[in-house]
Amino acid sequence: MSLSFKTSAAALPTLATMNTRQTQAHPSPSPLARPPGPPSKWGGLPVLQSLAQDFVGYLRQQHQVHGDIFYARVMWEDLYAVCSPELMREVLVDHAAHLIRQERPIEVFAEAQGPNSVIVTEGAQWERLHRILRPGFSPKRVSSYGALMAAAATRSLDSAVPAGVGASAQVQVDTWMDLLTMDVILRTLFSTQADAQTREVAHAIKALDAIAMKEFFWPMTLPDWLPLPGKATKRKALRLLDELVDGHLQARRKATVLGAPTDDLLAMLLAARDNEAAPQGAQALTLNDAEIRDQCKVMFLAGFETTSTALQWWTWLMARHPACAQRAQQELEEVIGARTPTAEDLPQLPWLTATLKEAMRLYPPVPATVTRRTTADVQVGGCLIPKGSLVMVLPCVAHHDARYFPQPERFQPERFMPDAPALPRGAWMPFGAGPRVCIGQHFAMLEMVIISAMLLQRYHLSEALDQAPPEAELQVTLRPRGGVKVRFERRASGLHPGPPASAAAHPL
Repeated sequence: MSLSFKTSAAALPTLATMNTRQTQAHPSPSPLARPPGPPSKWGGLPVLQSLAQDFVGYLRQQHQVHGDIFYARVMWEDLYAVCSPELMREVLVDHAAHLIRQERPIEVFAEAQGPNSVIVTEGAQWERLHRILRPGFSPKRVSSYGALMAAAATRSLDSAVPAGVGASAQVQVDTWMDLLTMDVILRTLFSTQADAQTREVAHAIKALDAIAMKEFFWPMTLPDWLPLPGKATKRKALRLLDELVDGHLQARRKATVLGAPTDDLLAMLLAARDNEAAPQGAQALTLNDAEIRDQCKVMFLAGFETTSTALQWWTWLMARHPACAQRAQQELEEVIGARTPTAEDLPQLPWLTATLKEAMRLYPPVPATVTRRTTADVQVGGCLIPKGSLVMVLPCVAHHDARYFPQPERFQPERFMPDAPALPRGAWMPFGAGPRVCIGQHFAMLEMVIISAMLLQRYHLSEALDQAPPEAELQVTLRPRGGVKVRFERRASGLHPGPPASAAAHPL
């Protein structure tokens, strides 16, 4: 069950204070017993309403009251929520063979991504697609896209603020970052650059996300031709997305053999072969046209939205914590100087990487995995979850659990430095886990490090005077409600960082 929510950053200390009274106070449920949970009166409608109003806050409160696994009856569904690293991995890894994604969100996703995308499909079809796509997202292959990512970042960064040392501007980071990450995926997927069409598509996808979140509540999608609120906006958004993807596919088909790019993701899709699925002695299977089209759509959508969202929060947090930004700038000067970062630089940038991981801890772009449905009885944490039940896996709760992250409301990148105490597996889970772990996680981390490094090389970041701590709102990804503004000030050539930040905690 994927539902919209809002949680103010200013409210996080209150939620974290609740977490200091840990769930160890609650006795573990007896073996195979149904776990505790909120009352399910009125068919669970109050639970549904609370989730819709404040998804993260409500689930953290239920975690505090009921423990690491809790239950609710919502309409005709039995819903189980799991919140601890151990239980989340137990669901996503140990019981992966007995889970499918909840039908309704997948129906909604399929309208934009197509029915053949790697995110939408299940079973043998998903296994085949995943097997074909996986080599294209290996760390070695992804590292070859570093130069394209840097080129897109250079184009956007150099035009964000007027020229001249000390020049500054207040940047609407959400819009700016959407266009930048969209440029990255266009270059790596289609070997093209963002143009006038890109901004219109970015706005359309934002509108489509808002509509999708509402449709998750409905048992079915009414026909888009009906004269209902939002239907015209949805039709336009889907049309623009189709035109963008189909236009690039048609252009590639018309390209001569010598002129067609051979090193982008589309070339990888066209050349992909699946030897394992082919009958013995037969020619390796390829992706058909519909499958190629749908993979392009999901790569385009997933390739810019989640990364943009993570970088929006990171940019605001670094502006709010200048000592952390100065320490990252010092690290960059020592490792890179004024040259353009590459994939090979990543292992030498632990502090910058830690700031990105801490931003994704506080504001995970995907705060909950797509709700699963059990296809057999499974036992999780001593509780029997019957076949046909729904299971929610909640990184957004574990990320703010003081058992794993002391003072969880504070921005404290030191948690992710190499010399920090080891975290339990699954305590930090922005990309999911198990067979369905995000196939693009290496791509996303490389893109985020390169863009963040180049941003700090060029600019000092500071809070916009009229920017209050933004609320977080789930619109497919966890975005700042109303966007976020940050002041960029051009730095002198070379890096001139201030003193290194201390290891003290940094309150939001």
